[in-house]
Amino acid sequence: MEEIYDLLILGGGPGAMTAGIYAKRAGLKVAIIEKSVPGGAVTTTYEVANYPGFIKISGMDLANKMFEHVSSLGVEFIWDEVSKVLPEGEEKVVECYSGKKYLAKAIILGFGASVRKLNLENERSFIGKGISYCATCDGALFKDKTVAVFGGGNTALEDCYYLSNIAKKVYLIHRRDEFRADDILVKQVKSKDNIELVLNCVVTKLTGEKTLSEIEVTNKLTQETKNLNVDCLFVCIGRGPDTEMVQGNLNLSQNGYIITDECMRTNFDGVFAVGDIRETPLRQIVTACSDGAIAATKAFEYLKNLRLKNQEKK
Repeated sequence: MEEIYDLLILGGGPGAMTAGIYAKRAGLKVAIIEKSVPGGAVTTTYEVANYPGFIKISGMDLANKMFEHVSSLGVEFIWDEVSKVLPEGEEKVVECYSGKKYLAKAIILGFGASVRKLNLENERSFIGKGISYCATCDGALFKDKTVAVFGGGNTALEDCYYLSNIAKKVYLIHRRDEFRADDILVKQVKSKDNIELVLNCVVTKLTGEKTLSEIEVTNKLTQETKNLNVDCLFVCIGRGPDTEMVQGNLNLSQNGYIITDECMRTNFDGVFAVGDIRETPLRQIVTACSDGAIAATKAFEYLKNLRLKNQEKK
């Protein structure tokens, strides 16, 4: 007979690990299914400066502290990749690419989001050869070289500032003339002499033989193009929700995010969503943790009511 969990948490980011802490403390039989490393996108963040209690901490260190916390409580981790979620009925089914299936009475979805790509010709062939989506992962490879960052949010400016301490020159390319990033980050970037702003522009072409050597940028206002010689382009244009395994079942927004109520409930009883995967006005580490706490609490209430209902049937 297959083992049935009270609660399965899919994904291992801050929201998922927070949910694991609350669920385990509530006495639930809970496991977290994660395909790679705990922390998700947080692990690629060079520095976190807006999480309460830590003036400055690297994303990897913060993720490790969360993992140590949830592990200390005895929460089980299952290292596997989810391929499909069947949310109907009182016993939810989670299928993985390994061929294994897991059953649970309740599920919290916390897959997060994946980096958006440029969708340009040659992009795939240049990944790891001059195209990167993680400055903290690959920045050290371009010491004293020329790189570019494409994006205008917090991640883009954080990466740009980080790279300016490694690379000889950094181009910051943004499709507008104003940034969406926090003002403190904008000031930090503008204070660096080796950062050049390339505004109202988008990347339109990638050129190189074995590795990327040149990018074409097009001004959105004038349609003029110019070429920049770079050793690497770091793409920071946001993330899209990882909801492929629930499409056709859960209600999604126009942009593909899972729609929940304020209690993290989806349109299926016993199925909750937290963090970057759900439709929300703000996607931050602290809000993901809040989502996780709420979802686990409401999952506990759901399971208690389900148990009482089944007892009444008997």
